[in-house]
Amino acid sequence: MSKIVYLQCPTGISGDMCLGALVSLGVPIEYLAQKLNTLGIANEYTIRAELVHRHAQEATKVDVDLVKHHDHDHNHHHGRHLPEIEAMIDKASLPSRAKTWSLEVFRSLAVAEGAVHGVAPSKVHFHEVGAVDAIIDIVGTCLGLDWLGIDNNEQGFPLLYCSALPTGGGTVKAAHGLMAVPVPAVLKLWEARGVPIYSNGIEKELVTPTGAAIVTTLATQFGSPPMMNIKQVGLGAGSLDLPISNVLQIWLGYVSDSNANNTNTADYSPDIETISVIETQIDDLNPQAIGYIYDELFNIGALDVFTQPIGMKKSRPGILLTVIIHPEKIKLVQEVLFRETTTLGIRHRTQQRTILKRQIEAIETEYGTVNIKIAWQGQATNKKIINIQPEFEDCASLARKHNIPWREIQRVALQSWYKKRESKN
Repeated sequence: MSKIVYLQCPTGISGDMCLGALVSLGVPIEYLAQKLNTLGIANEYTIRAELVHRHAQEATKVDVDLVKHHDHDHNHHHGRHLPEIEAMIDKASLPSRAKTWSLEVFRSLAVAEGAVHGVAPSKVHFHEVGAVDAIIDIVGTCLGLDWLGIDNNEQGFPLLYCSALPTGGGTVKAAHGLMAVPVPAVLKLWEARGVPIYSNGIEKELVTPTGAAIVTTLATQFGSPPMMNIKQVGLGAGSLDLPISNVLQIWLGYVSDSNANNTNTADYSPDIETISVIETQIDDLNPQAIGYIYDELFNIGALDVFTQPIGMKKSRPGILLTVIIHPEKIKLVQEVLFRETTTLGIRHRTQQRTILKRQIEAIETEYGTVNIKIAWQGQATNKKIINIQPEFEDCASLARKHNIPWREIQRVALQSWYKKRESKN
Protein backbone atom coordinates (compact mmCIF):
# COMPACT_ATOMS: atom_id res chain seq x y z
CA MET A 1 0.00 0.00 0.00
CA SER A 2 1.17 3.53 -0.80
CA LYS A 3 0.28 6.70 1.11
CA ILE A 4 -1.19 9.35 -1.22
CA VAL A 5 -3.05 12.66 -1.14
CA TYR A 6 -5.85 13.95 -3.36
CA LEU A 7 -6.50 17.69 -3.69
CA GLN A 8 -10.15 18.62 -4.22
CA CYS A 9 -10.20 22.25 -5.45
CA PRO A 10 -13.81 23.49 -5.89
CA THR A 11 -12.68 27.10 -5.45
CA GLY A 12 -9.17 26.74 -6.84
CA ILE A 13 -5.82 26.60 -5.12
CA SER A 14 -3.23 28.96 -3.64
CA GLY A 15 -0.09 28.43 -1.63
CA ASP A 16 -1.62 29.52 1.68
CA MET A 17 -4.60 27.18 1.14
CA CYS A 18 -2.15 24.27 0.65
CA LEU A 19 -0.37 25.16 3.89
CA GLY A 20 -3.64 25.47 5.77
CA ALA A 21 -4.87 22.06 4.59
CA LEU A 22 -1.54 20.41 5.51
CA VAL A 23 -1.59 21.95 9.01
CA SER A 24 -5.20 20.76 9.29
CA LEU A 25 -3.92 17.24 8.53
CA GLY A 26 -1.54 17.46 11.49
CA VAL A 27 1.68 19.00 10.17
CA PRO A 28 2.91 21.08 13.16
CA ILE A 29 3.16 24.79 12.43
CA GLU A 30 6.19 24.85 14.78
CA TYR A 31 7.96 22.27 12.60
CA LEU A 32 7.30 24.33 9.48
CA ALA A 33 8.56 27.51 11.16
CA GLN A 34 11.73 25.77 12.40
CA LYS A 35 12.64 24.42 8.97
CA LEU A 36 11.61 27.57 7.08
CA ASN A 37 13.82 29.69 9.32
CA THR A 38 16.87 27.90 7.86
CA LEU A 39 16.18 29.67 4.54
CA GLY A 40 17.90 32.75 5.96
CA ILE A 41 14.82 35.01 5.89
CA ALA A 42 13.61 34.50 9.47
CA ASN A 43 13.70 38.26 10.11
CA GLU A 44 11.38 38.97 7.16
CA TYR A 45 8.18 37.23 8.23
CA THR A 46 6.14 35.47 10.90
CA ILE A 47 3.85 32.51 10.26
CA ARG A 48 0.69 31.63 12.17
CA ALA A 49 -2.31 29.34 11.87
CA GLU A 50 -5.89 29.75 13.10
CA LEU A 51 -9.29 28.12 12.68
CA VAL A 52 -11.74 30.20 10.62
CA HIS A 53 -15.18 29.67 9.11
CA ARG A 54 -16.08 29.76 5.42
CA HIS A 55 -19.87 29.48 4.96
CA ALA A 56 -20.18 27.79 8.38
CA GLN A 57 -17.43 25.29 7.46
CA GLU A 58 -14.45 25.30 9.82
CA ALA A 59 -11.04 25.25 8.13
CA THR A 60 -7.42 26.13 8.93
CA LYS A 61 -6.05 29.45 7.70
CA VAL A 62 -2.28 29.96 7.57
CA ASP A 63 -1.06 33.56 7.31
CA VAL A 64 2.44 34.75 6.48
CA ASP A 65 2.89 38.24 7.96
CA LEU A 66 5.72 40.20 6.38
CA VAL A 67 7.99 42.26 8.62
CA LYS A 68 8.40 45.80 7.31
CA HIS A 69 11.96 46.98 6.72
CA HIS A 70 13.49 50.36 5.97
CA ASP A 71 13.53 51.50 2.37
CA HIS A 72 17.25 50.79 2.00
CA ASP A 73 16.48 47.09 2.34
CA HIS A 74 15.79 47.03 -1.40
CA ASN A 75 16.10 43.31 -2.03
CA HIS A 76 13.43 42.33 0.47
CA HIS A 77 10.84 44.65 -1.08
CA HIS A 78 11.41 43.98 -4.76
CA GLY A 79 11.49 40.22 -5.06
CA ARG A 80 14.31 37.91 -6.05
CA HIS A 81 15.67 36.19 -9.15
CA LEU A 82 15.59 32.41 -9.54
CA PRO A 83 19.34 31.80 -8.85
CA GLU A 84 19.04 33.57 -5.48
CA ILE A 85 15.97 31.54 -4.51
CA GLU A 86 17.71 28.31 -5.59
CA ALA A 87 20.73 29.21 -3.47
CA MET A 88 18.53 29.89 -0.45
CA ILE A 89 16.83 26.49 -0.77
CA ASP A 90 20.12 24.66 -1.42
CA LYS A 91 21.74 26.11 1.72
CA ALA A 92 18.72 25.52 3.97
CA SER A 93 18.50 22.56 6.35
CA LEU A 94 15.58 20.84 4.66
CA PRO A 95 14.73 17.15 4.14
CA SER A 96 16.13 16.06 0.78
CA ARG A 97 12.72 15.43 -0.79
CA ALA A 98 11.35 18.79 0.33
CA LYS A 99 14.44 20.50 -1.07
CA THR A 100 14.19 18.74 -4.45
CA TRP A 101 10.45 19.37 -4.80
CA SER A 102 10.77 23.05 -3.81
CA LEU A 103 13.49 23.65 -6.41
CA GLU A 104 11.40 21.97 -9.11
CA VAL A 105 8.32 24.06 -8.28
CA PHE A 106 10.26 27.33 -8.51
CA ARG A 107 11.95 26.25 -11.74
CA SER A 108 8.55 25.43 -13.27
CA LEU A 109 7.30 28.84 -12.23
CA ALA A 110 10.40 30.53 -13.67
CA VAL A 111 9.96 28.72 -17.00
CA ALA A 112 6.32 29.84 -17.18
CA GLU A 113 7.07 33.45 -16.22
CA GLY A 114 10.02 33.51 -18.61
CA ALA A 115 7.84 32.27 -21.49
CA VAL A 116 5.26 34.97 -20.74
CA HIS A 117 7.82 37.81 -20.64
CA GLY A 118 10.22 36.46 -23.28
CA VAL A 119 13.25 36.07 -20.98
CA ALA A 120 15.37 33.15 -19.81
CA PRO A 121 14.12 31.47 -16.61
CA SER A 122 17.26 32.54 -14.72
CA LYS A 123 16.52 36.18 -15.61
CA VAL A 124 12.95 36.11 -14.31
CA HIS A 125 12.46 38.70 -11.59
CA PHE A 126 9.83 37.29 -9.27
CA HIS A 127 7.43 39.88 -7.95
CA GLU A 128 4.41 38.47 -6.08
CA VAL A 129 5.56 34.89 -6.65
CA GLY A 130 9.10 35.63 -5.49
CA ALA A 131 8.01 37.53 -2.41
CA VAL A 132 8.68 36.00 0.96
CA ASP A 133 5.15 34.68 1.47
CA ALA A 134 5.28 32.68 -1.79
CA ILE A 135 8.70 31.21 -0.88
CA ILE A 136 7.18 30.16 2.44
CA ASP A 137 4.07 28.74 0.72
CA ILE A 138 6.04 26.61 -1.76
CA VAL A 139 8.78 25.36 0.56
CA GLY A 140 6.24 24.93 3.39
CA THR A 141 3.95 22.82 1.20
CA CYS A 142 6.84 20.56 0.19
CA LEU A 143 7.90 20.26 3.84
CA GLY A 144 4.34 19.28 4.80
CA LEU A 145 4.03 16.60 2.13
CA ASP A 146 7.38 15.16 3.19
CA TRP A 147 6.40 15.27 6.90
CA LEU A 148 3.20 13.35 6.16
CA GLY A 149 5.27 10.60 4.57
CA ILE A 150 3.57 10.69 1.19
CA ASP A 151 5.15 8.03 -0.99
CA ASN A 152 7.00 8.84 -4.21
CA ASN A 153 5.87 8.00 -7.72
CA GLU A 154 8.26 6.59 -10.32
CA GLN A 155 9.52 10.10 -11.16
CA GLY A 156 10.43 10.89 -7.54
CA PHE A 157 7.52 13.27 -6.94
CA PRO A 158 4.89 12.75 -4.23
CA LEU A 159 1.86 10.57 -5.02
CA LEU A 160 -0.33 13.64 -5.21
CA TYR A 161 -3.50 13.69 -7.31
CA CYS A 162 -5.50 16.82 -8.08
CA SER A 163 -9.01 17.58 -9.29
CA ALA A 164 -9.78 19.60 -12.41
CA LEU A 165 -9.26 23.31 -11.73
CA PRO A 166 -11.76 26.19 -12.03
CA THR A 167 -10.67 28.99 -14.35
CA GLY A 168 -11.99 31.93 -12.36
CA GLY A 169 -12.47 35.22 -14.16
CA GLY A 170 -12.42 38.98 -13.97
CA THR A 171 -9.20 40.90 -13.38
CA VAL A 172 -6.52 41.11 -10.69
CA LYS A 173 -3.93 43.74 -9.80
CA ALA A 174 -0.37 42.54 -10.35
CA ALA A 175 3.13 43.99 -10.55
CA HIS A 176 2.64 44.51 -14.30
CA GLY A 177 -0.72 46.26 -13.86
CA LEU A 178 -4.29 45.02 -14.20
CA MET A 179 -4.36 41.49 -15.65
CA ALA A 180 -7.13 39.21 -16.88
CA VAL A 181 -7.79 36.02 -14.92
CA PRO A 182 -6.41 33.38 -15.37
CA VAL A 183 -3.15 35.33 -15.42
CA PRO A 184 -0.62 34.44 -18.16
CA ALA A 185 1.74 32.46 -15.92
CA VAL A 186 -1.11 30.25 -14.71
CA LEU A 187 -2.21 29.62 -18.30
CA LYS A 188 1.36 28.65 -19.26
CA LEU A 189 1.56 26.19 -16.37
CA TRP A 190 -1.80 24.67 -17.32
CA GLU A 191 -0.70 24.42 -20.93
CA ALA A 192 2.54 22.65 -20.00
CA ARG A 193 0.67 19.89 -18.11
CA GLY A 194 -2.54 19.79 -20.16
CA VAL A 195 -4.55 20.47 -17.00
CA PRO A 196 -8.32 19.80 -17.19
CA ILE A 197 -10.17 23.03 -16.39
CA TYR A 198 -13.77 24.25 -16.19
CA SER A 199 -15.68 27.40 -15.26
CA ASN A 200 -17.71 27.42 -12.04
CA GLY A 201 -19.08 30.88 -12.83
CA ILE A 202 -17.06 32.67 -10.12
CA GLU A 203 -15.36 35.81 -11.46
CA LYS A 204 -12.34 35.91 -9.11
CA GLU A 205 -8.70 34.78 -9.19
CA LEU A 206 -9.21 31.21 -7.99
CA VAL A 207 -5.87 29.67 -9.01
CA THR A 208 -2.78 31.73 -8.16
CA PRO A 209 0.61 31.31 -9.89
CA THR A 210 1.98 29.78 -6.69
CA GLY A 211 -0.89 27.29 -6.40
CA ALA A 212 -0.66 26.43 -10.10
CA ALA A 213 3.10 25.88 -9.89
CA ILE A 214 2.74 23.54 -6.90
CA VAL A 215 0.17 21.24 -8.49
CA THR A 216 1.42 21.29 -12.08
CA THR A 217 4.91 20.36 -10.85
CA LEU A 218 4.05 17.83 -8.15
CA ALA A 219 0.75 16.23 -9.20
CA THR A 220 0.95 12.69 -10.57
CA GLN A 221 -2.39 13.08 -12.36
CA PHE A 222 -5.34 15.46 -12.67
CA GLY A 223 -9.00 14.50 -12.66
CA SER A 224 -11.38 12.50 -10.49
CA PRO A 225 -10.09 10.76 -7.35
CA PRO A 226 -8.21 7.48 -7.75
CA MET A 227 -9.56 4.43 -5.97
CA MET A 228 -8.28 4.98 -2.42
CA ASN A 229 -9.02 4.38 1.24
CA ILE A 230 -9.40 7.76 2.95
CA LYS A 231 -7.78 8.06 6.37
CA GLN A 232 -8.09 11.78 7.06
CA VAL A 233 -9.25 15.02 5.39
CA GLY A 234 -7.52 18.39 5.80
CA LEU A 235 -9.30 21.69 5.11
CA GLY A 236 -7.33 24.80 4.13
CA ALA A 237 -9.12 28.15 4.02
CA GLY A 238 -8.56 30.81 1.39
CA SER A 239 -9.03 34.56 1.81
CA LEU A 240 -11.85 35.18 -0.67
CA ASP A 241 -15.52 35.64 0.16
CA LEU A 242 -17.21 33.44 -2.47
CA PRO A 243 -20.70 32.04 -3.15
CA ILE A 244 -19.41 28.63 -2.00
CA SER A 245 -16.93 27.80 0.75
CA ASN A 246 -13.42 28.99 -0.18
CA VAL A 247 -11.81 25.80 1.12
CA LEU A 248 -9.20 23.43 -0.34
CA GLN A 249 -9.62 19.80 0.69
CA ILE A 250 -6.69 17.41 0.97
CA TRP A 251 -7.71 13.77 1.28
CA LEU A 252 -5.00 11.65 2.87
CA GLY A 253 -5.25 7.92 2.31
CA TYR A 254 -3.86 4.71 0.89
CA VAL A 255 -3.94 3.09 -2.53
CA SER A 256 -2.79 -0.33 -3.70
CA ASP A 257 0.65 -0.22 -5.33
CA SER A 258 -0.80 -1.54 -8.60
CA ASN A 259 -2.96 1.61 -8.83
CA ALA A 260 -0.49 4.14 -7.45
CA ASN A 261 1.47 4.58 -10.67
CA ASN A 262 -1.36 3.67 -13.06
CA THR A 263 -1.53 6.32 -15.75
CA ASN A 264 -4.37 4.74 -17.73
CA THR A 265 -6.73 7.64 -18.24
CA ALA A 266 -9.59 5.28 -18.94
CA ASP A 267 -9.44 4.36 -15.22
CA TYR A 268 -8.58 7.88 -14.08
CA SER A 269 -10.91 10.08 -16.07
CA PRO A 270 -10.56 13.89 -16.04
CA ASP A 271 -14.01 14.28 -17.65
CA ILE A 272 -15.69 16.02 -14.73
CA GLU A 273 -17.44 19.33 -15.21
CA THR A 274 -19.29 21.73 -12.96
CA ILE A 275 -22.93 22.34 -13.83
CA SER A 276 -25.80 24.31 -12.31
CA VAL A 277 -29.18 22.72 -11.59
CA ILE A 278 -32.03 25.25 -11.73
CA GLU A 279 -35.51 24.40 -10.44
CA THR A 280 -38.90 26.05 -10.11
CA GLN A 281 -42.37 24.67 -9.44
CA ILE A 282 -45.37 25.96 -11.40
CA ASP A 283 -49.11 25.40 -10.84
CA ASP A 284 -50.87 28.09 -12.85
CA LEU A 285 -49.39 27.90 -16.36
CA ASN A 286 -51.05 26.69 -19.53
CA PRO A 287 -49.43 23.27 -20.20
CA GLN A 288 -49.14 24.15 -23.89
CA ALA A 289 -46.46 26.69 -22.97
CA ILE A 290 -44.07 24.02 -21.69
CA GLY A 291 -43.00 22.89 -25.17
CA TYR A 292 -42.23 26.49 -26.12
CA ILE A 293 -40.20 26.98 -22.92
CA TYR A 294 -38.22 23.82 -23.70
CA ASP A 295 -37.24 25.28 -27.09
CA GLU A 296 -36.26 28.63 -25.57
CA LEU A 297 -34.05 26.96 -22.93
CA PHE A 298 -32.30 24.68 -25.41
CA ASN A 299 -31.73 27.68 -27.70
CA ILE A 300 -29.66 29.42 -24.98
CA GLY A 301 -27.56 26.31 -24.36
CA ALA A 302 -29.39 24.22 -21.75
CA LEU A 303 -27.76 20.80 -21.38
CA ASP A 304 -31.06 19.23 -20.37
CA VAL A 305 -34.60 20.26 -19.45
CA PHE A 306 -37.25 18.06 -17.85
CA THR A 307 -40.49 18.25 -15.86
CA GLN A 308 -42.07 16.14 -13.14
CA PRO A 309 -45.67 16.16 -11.88
CA ILE A 310 -45.91 17.29 -8.24
CA GLY A 311 -48.59 18.05 -5.67
CA MET A 312 -48.51 21.60 -4.32
CA LYS A 313 -50.19 23.50 -1.49
CA LYS A 314 -53.99 23.26 -1.22
CA SER A 315 -53.64 19.95 -3.17
CA ARG A 316 -53.16 21.75 -6.46
CA PRO A 317 -51.39 19.70 -9.18
CA GLY A 318 -48.27 21.34 -10.58
CA ILE A 319 -45.00 20.62 -12.33
CA LEU A 320 -41.39 20.84 -11.22
CA LEU A 321 -39.32 22.31 -14.07
CA THR A 322 -35.60 21.47 -13.91
CA VAL A 323 -32.86 22.91 -16.12
CA ILE A 324 -29.24 21.72 -16.26
CA ILE A 325 -26.90 24.43 -17.54
CA HIS A 326 -23.28 25.55 -17.39
CA PRO A 327 -22.87 28.02 -14.49
CA GLU A 328 -22.05 31.00 -16.70
CA LYS A 329 -25.55 30.82 -18.26
CA ILE A 330 -27.58 30.92 -15.03
CA LYS A 331 -28.76 34.49 -15.70
CA LEU A 332 -29.97 33.60 -19.20
CA VAL A 333 -32.04 30.72 -17.81
CA GLN A 334 -33.53 32.93 -15.12
CA GLU A 335 -34.50 35.51 -17.73
CA VAL A 336 -36.34 32.88 -19.80
CA LEU A 337 -38.14 31.39 -16.78
CA PHE A 338 -39.26 34.74 -15.38
CA ARG A 339 -40.34 35.93 -18.84
CA GLU A 340 -42.11 32.80 -20.08
CA THR A 341 -43.58 31.25 -16.91
CA THR A 342 -45.64 32.43 -13.94
CA THR A 343 -42.97 31.54 -11.38
CA LEU A 344 -42.06 34.04 -8.66
CA GLY A 345 -38.89 32.29 -7.49
CA ILE A 346 -36.09 30.13 -8.87
CA ARG A 347 -33.60 27.92 -7.00
CA HIS A 348 -30.19 26.89 -8.24
CA ARG A 349 -27.34 24.78 -6.93
CA THR A 350 -23.89 23.85 -8.19
CA GLN A 351 -22.95 20.21 -8.75
CA GLN A 352 -20.29 18.20 -10.52
CA ARG A 353 -21.09 15.58 -13.13
CA THR A 354 -18.95 12.91 -14.74
CA ILE A 355 -19.37 12.77 -18.51
CA LEU A 356 -18.28 10.47 -21.29
CA LYS A 357 -16.41 11.87 -24.27
CA ARG A 358 -18.61 11.88 -27.34
CA GLN A 359 -18.46 12.35 -31.07
CA ILE A 360 -20.80 12.18 -34.06
CA GLU A 361 -19.97 9.88 -36.98
CA ALA A 362 -21.98 9.92 -40.24
CA ILE A 363 -22.81 6.44 -41.57
CA GLU A 364 -24.05 5.73 -45.07
CA THR A 365 -26.88 3.16 -45.26
CA GLU A 366 -28.99 1.86 -48.12
CA TYR A 367 -31.70 4.32 -47.05
CA GLY A 368 -29.48 7.39 -46.60
CA THR A 369 -27.10 9.02 -44.12
CA VAL A 370 -27.57 8.52 -40.37
CA ASN A 371 -25.52 10.31 -37.72
CA ILE A 372 -24.31 7.98 -34.95
CA LYS A 373 -23.53 9.35 -31.49
CA ILE A 374 -20.54 7.51 -29.97
CA ALA A 375 -19.72 7.83 -26.26
CA TRP A 376 -16.28 6.70 -25.04
CA GLN A 377 -13.65 6.84 -22.30
CA GLY A 378 -9.86 6.95 -22.38
CA GLN A 379 -7.56 8.63 -24.85
CA ALA A 380 -8.28 9.16 -28.53
CA THR A 381 -5.61 6.57 -29.38
CA ASN A 382 -7.05 4.00 -26.96
CA LYS A 383 -10.81 4.48 -26.83
CA LYS A 384 -13.09 2.31 -24.74
CA ILE A 385 -16.49 2.70 -26.45
CA ILE A 386 -19.33 2.69 -23.92
CA ASN A 387 -22.43 3.56 -25.93
CA ILE A 388 -23.49 3.83 -29.60
CA GLN A 389 -26.79 5.45 -30.57
CA PRO A 390 -28.16 6.49 -33.98
CA GLU A 391 -29.72 9.96 -33.91
CA PHE A 392 -33.49 9.54 -33.61
CA GLU A 393 -34.42 12.45 -35.91
CA ASP A 394 -32.25 11.02 -38.72
CA CYS A 395 -33.88 7.61 -38.35
CA ALA A 396 -37.38 9.10 -38.17
CA SER A 397 -36.80 11.27 -41.27
CA LEU A 398 -35.61 8.33 -43.38
CA ALA A 399 -38.42 6.11 -42.03
CA ARG A 400 -41.03 8.61 -43.21
CA LYS A 401 -39.27 9.02 -46.56
CA HIS A 402 -39.18 5.25 -47.27
CA ASN A 403 -42.40 4.40 -45.39
CA ILE A 404 -40.75 1.80 -43.14
CA PRO A 405 -40.47 1.56 -39.30
CA TRP A 406 -37.85 3.85 -37.75
CA ARG A 407 -36.52 0.87 -35.78
CA GLU A 408 -35.52 -0.74 -39.07
CA ILE A 409 -33.49 2.36 -39.99
CA GLN A 410 -31.89 2.24 -36.53
CA ARG A 411 -31.02 -1.46 -36.95
CA VAL A 412 -29.47 -0.91 -40.40
CA ALA A 413 -27.50 2.12 -39.18
CA LEU A 414 -26.00 0.17 -36.25
CA GLN A 415 -25.23 -2.78 -38.51
CA SER A 416 -23.46 -0.46 -40.99
CA TRP A 417 -21.43 1.14 -38.20
CA TYR A 418 -20.22 -2.21 -36.85
CA LYS A 419 -19.30 -3.41 -40.36
CA LYS A 420 -17.30 -0.26 -40.97
CA ARG A 421 -15.49 -0.72 -37.65
CA GLU A 422 -14.67 -4.37 -38.37
CA SER A 423 -13.25 -3.46 -41.78
CA LYS A 424 -10.91 -0.94 -40.13
CA ASN A 425 -9.64 -3.54 -37.70
